[in-house]
Amino acid sequence: MPKKCCNRVADTMESGNHSMELVLITGMSGSGKSVALHALEDAGFYCVDNLPPELLLPFVELEQKHRANRVAIAMDVRSATSLPLVPQQLDALHLRGIAIKSLFLDANTDTLVRRYSETRRKHPLSQTDPGHGEQDARRALVDAIELERELLVVLRRQAHVIDTSIIRASQLQGSVKALISAPAAQLTLVFESFAFKRGVPTDADYVFDVRMLPNPHYEPELRHLTGQDQLVKEFLRAQPEVDLMLHHVANFLESWLDALVRDHRSYVTVAIGCTGGQHRSVYLVECLAQRFSAGWVTLKRHREIDAT
Repeated sequence: MPKKCCNRVADTMESGNHSMELVLITGMSGSGKSVALHALEDAGFYCVDNLPPELLLPFVELEQKHRANRVAIAMDVRSATSLPLVPQQLDALHLRGIAIKSLFLDANTDTLVRRYSETRRKHPLSQTDPGHGEQDARRALVDAIELERELLVVLRRQAHVIDTSIIRASQLQGSVKALISAPAAQLTLVFESFAFKRGVPTDADYVFDVRMLPNPHYEPELRHLTGQDQLVKEFLRAQPEVDLMLHHVANFLESWLDALVRDHRSYVTVAIGCTGGQHRSVYLVECLAQRFSAGWVTLKRHREIDAT
């Protein structure tokens, strides 16, 4: 039976057409789906965890009768045999006029292995006998994680991906709330700054390396500031290479955004990386978000400075 993770939230609507906002959360086991669901609960969604795909259509129909207008559902690999039904069901719900946002939470394998080791939980696809040695258990866990990736690949392609490998629970909650509060649009642009020394975000559709640009880190008065501070902005704005990089990235996106819309993309994540994720990448994300906000729904996040 599905587990209800929050109290029922269903607003009574006036008679007439009734609209519903549906958020579907899928992703890797151990990637933070419970955290994301709690964020949606805080935002006023009626949340259901581990709903079998076979029940999706009748459940939504029931909630429409109850005039629920914000519903969030989490599905995972425990329903592996029926997950292939989900894309067709989402298409059917879309035709009924239901606004659907799909989020897929991901994390790299090493992170997932560490999380399972810390919690001592068993992966839902693991067949390891508790009596096996530590090395065999780790190998079996890695195999289960890779199998899970294969089973979820279609759902991942059709959703907005959030990489939770090195972000805190509060950052994930903030990202989820920002995504679900964004106005309905054909395409939402997400600009993200990051540090290469901590790894490339796996949720990025496009990655731009700006480590060759002049680095404010080597200016003593700028070292402890970020790309959001005025002194750093003035320093980078005065560098011709920075302006050229901004121009090239913006031109690339402007050349391909219409094609992405025609490809029915709902979200595009553009990641800008520098060495420490504090100055150059932050500055360029701020500039790009401002530049594209006039014509597109834009969100921005700074992986490293948001974690402080």
